[in-house]
Amino acid sequence: MKLIDLLREVPYVAETRGDMETEIRELVSSSQEKAEGGLFFCIVGARFDAHDFALEAVGNGCVALIVEHFVDLDVPQVRVTNGRAAMARIAAAFYGFPSRGMRMVGITGTKGKTTTTYLLQSICEKAGMKCGIIGSTGTVVANQHLDSKLTTPDPIDLQKMLRVMADEGVEVVCMEVSAHAIDMNRLDGMSFEVGCYTNLSQDHLDYFYTMERYFETKKQFFLSGMVKNAAINADDETAGRLQEGLNLPLITYGICVDADVFARDIEITEEGVHFNVQLHGMNEIGIRMHMTGMFNVYNALAATSCALIMGISAEDIQAGLEAVTRVPGRIEVLQTGTPYKVILDYSHSPDALENILKTVRQFTRNRVIALFGCGGDRDKGKRPMMGEIGGRLADYCILTSDNPRTENPLVILAAIEKGIKPTGGAYEVIENRREAIERALRMAEDGDVVVLAGKGHETYQEIMGIKRPFDEKAIVSEILLKMKTE
Repeated sequence: MKLIDLLREVPYVAETRGDMETEIRELVSSSQEKAEGGLFFCIVGARFDAHDFALEAVGNGCVALIVEHFVDLDVPQVRVTNGRAAMARIAAAFYGFPSRGMRMVGITGTKGKTTTTYLLQSICEKAGMKCGIIGSTGTVVANQHLDSKLTTPDPIDLQKMLRVMADEGVEVVCMEVSAHAIDMNRLDGMSFEVGCYTNLSQDHLDYFYTMERYFETKKQFFLSGMVKNAAINADDETAGRLQEGLNLPLITYGICVDADVFARDIEITEEGVHFNVQLHGMNEIGIRMHMTGMFNVYNALAATSCALIMGISAEDIQAGLEAVTRVPGRIEVLQTGTPYKVILDYSHSPDALENILKTVRQFTRNRVIALFGCGGDRDKGKRPMMGEIGGRLADYCILTSDNPRTENPLVILAAIEKGIKPTGGAYEVIENRREAIERALRMAEDGDVVVLAGKGHETYQEIMGIKRPFDEKAIVSEILLKMKTE
């Protein structure tokens, strides 16, 4: 495709130099990538300025550059006022605007995004629509699972995935929309039939610094013009502020306050959750989900609200919600064959940890043993908060490493300890996560519930910038087999 054709729907072009008829065969964001006929994006990041690597990119085959300031190289250059937003629009054009042929649903919020996409996918499939997922567990299309590094992929990867989905005949895309993606303009130029707001709680303050900026970034998704209809959790304390100035059709859902879609007669067991949903303009229907926890009631209401906006019937909504038995790494009960339960959960924020521990407390016959840590190079303020929550809600805590990244894991653990000590809760510190898991399994007794929190679906542990294989499901199986043969 010619460079000039890629620029037709890019409003950020300020000036061009060189031959705009140059043929572009690849889009490139890494200067180290071999790309004959590539277009390299000189993005200014927090740690690196890609303009400094433009020469390397050209040496590796790139024939043109998208820049925020011209560089001293004899290749065609397009100067833009917003490099990230331009990348999003150019990537969409390069892959033939794939999202325009599908119904896009974007789920944003601190918690519940992943589960809501899986529930909505199931509903859409019951309604006879082929549906794909893009999110933190990867990309799911045509029963195939593709890994992804980010909750919302960078624009080049995102548009490439959407192209694959469109070519596979996908009709609906359920997509997690992270605050980072909104702030970095990864979705610029796209249109969503439905945008859903699940909730807001502390997370990612290493990037956003304040909860106010974090909230305003989420709200911008709905104010941007890319969302045509909204579904909003009315029970979240920020729901009222989110709706201020919002001039688009919306449905609210909730449990505690008046809402268009609400749940009542809720019964939570270790096998699942049962409740009745009063649907907007429809009769009440009973739901018997195979996943437990009050937060999954909210996730179900979120998916239901999105489905109603899309015109899906109550019967298909009910069938879709009841068909889902698990979501990878989300309150996932492992098949251990032990007299105690082992639950894997992605909870890595204070609110998420509190939710999972309160949920398992409702059906635990003996002790709740919580194993968790905190990620390195991320929001340090949540570390003592999570320690306090563990000490208050679990009978015993094992503090261990999550993804320490480039931080000293002992420094992270010391910060968690500052929160747990004042509670008087019983705990120990085992930095090595595998050893910590073995300790938890060996101490567990009949009726206990062991919660392995923080990793969820992840199959790696990032230490000193290196991702090392670490699949907790496999590790649990290996340890239990070892215990049986002793």
